[in-house]
Amino acid sequence: MTRIVVVDNHGQFTHLERRALRDAGVDTEIVDNTTPPADLDVDGLVLSGGPDMDRIGRCAEYLDMDVPVLGICLGMQIMATELDGKVEAGDYGGYADVDVRIVDADDPVVGSLAPETRVWASHADEVTELPTGFTHTATSDVCEIEAMSDTDRDHYGVQWHPEVAHTEQGDELFENFIDCCR
Repeated sequence: MTRIVVVDNHGQFTHLERRALRDAGVDTEIVDNTTPPADLDVDGLVLSGGPDMDRIGRCAEYLDMDVPVLGICLGMQIMATELDGKVEAGDYGGYADVDVRIVDADDPVVGSLAPETRVWASHADEVTELPTGFTHTATSDVCEIEAMSDTDRDHYGVQWHPEVAHTEQGDELFENFIDCCR
């Protein structure tokens, strides 16, 4: 059975990320973000959202593991920051419904959501410059880089929260990521 753990970055929806994976038939649990990478015997990782870049534990080390990684909100921002991209304060703070346009219909994680999907997202901070090797995969009127991926490294990031009920195709996004981990 595929095993994907959710790395807890102290986000309010972390338990919903675990539940979405469990409901999809994945062996999953939530692990603290200070867990040594060597202690994680997994087929994939989800870097959860969270409130603060100062409390990301060992997330930078998890990016060096040879498994697919899905970064959600803060998790995507961690990827960008650690892999030479750029994160800045967004023009729109707080949570809101956002219409996201998929700009890469071939992307293994968000491509099937094309041409657009309605999501629940916070834009207090956002990726403003892609890390080297990443492709821009989704955009909105609120945020230029709503999603990104590096398929060579199996690293994927979304600014929005696929685990919440307000996101229309969240389960499909998780299924697509699970397929990357098999």
